[in-house]
Amino acid sequence: MDLLRVENICKTYGSGEAAVQALKDVSFSVPKGEFVAVVGESGSGKSTLLNMIGALDTPTAGQVFINGQNTFAMKEKALTIFRRRNIGFIFQAFNLIPELTVEQNIIFPVLLDHQKPNPRYLEELLQVLGLEKRRHHLPNQLSGGQQQRVAIGRALMTRPSLVLADEPTGNLDSQNSSEVLALLKNTARQYEQTVIMITHNPAIAHTADRVFQVADGVLQDLGGCRA
Repeated sequence: MDLLRVENICKTYGSGEAAVQALKDVSFSVPKGEFVAVVGESGSGKSTLLNMIGALDTPTAGQVFINGQNTFAMKEKALTIFRRRNIGFIFQAFNLIPELTVEQNIIFPVLLDHQKPNPRYLEELLQVLGLEKRRHHLPNQLSGGQQQRVAIGRALMTRPSLVLADEPTGNLDSQNSSEVLALLKNTARQYEQTVIMITHNPAIAHTADRVFQVADGVLQDLGGCRA
């Protein structure tokens, strides 16, 4: 069974002559463990698509299934819980809580779900992320690359089956970009997670298992890029 299935998603903003079709009848599926890059020009509909997959926005038409669950058929409370437990979000802007330490930022989604963090898994993540010696630092005491590592740790802490990354290397230099990308791919493989990543960088897209291109709200599957 595919982990993610998108069926005939359409999204229209506005109405009448001012209507803008951000997504036009988009359908695709992604199996468990696949790393997918989504490319396209600014305003093409990439971020809208990611928001639909992550149930952060509601489509005008169509359905999204994650682990066989129709997310848009859920009531708001059930959807919030499902999203928190099954989807990890990584944003370009990091979105760390400035008053919390590295460790506190990483475990925050678990606490938000009224659960107890798994100390063994936390230690494993800190080690994999190279943040053991930074666990008590605040975000403003970290480099951009380190902050993005914290954001990745936060996204992985709930052991989500699906990770959505919106330009996760957009604010990083080339060295940190390469390190963060390698880390994201390795952790996804290690924890058997499916990753959907938006990127403007063709070199980054080329490392994905499969590439989708979005243009004027229409999605095209470009297939695999890895040798």
